[in-house]
Amino acid sequence: MKRKGVTSYGLEKAGFSRATYYSIKQGNSISTNTINQLCRILQCPVCDIIEYIDEENTSLN
Repeated sequence: MKRKGVTSYGLEKAGFSRATYYSIKQGNSISTNTINQLCRILQCPVCDIIEYIDEENTSLN
C-alpha cells in the first residue's frame, strides 16, 4: 500500500471493508477473494500481497 500510495481510507473508498483491513493487520486469515480484491485495487500481483512462510521450519530454528 505504501509503495502504491494507498491509505486504508483509499481502500475503503475503493470498496474494501474496513473490518477486513483491520483483521488483516491483526494477522488473521484472509480468503482468496480478499487477496483478489486487494490485487485489483492496488493493481499488483499476488506476490506483492502475500508471502509463504513455512511455519514448521520456522519453529525448528
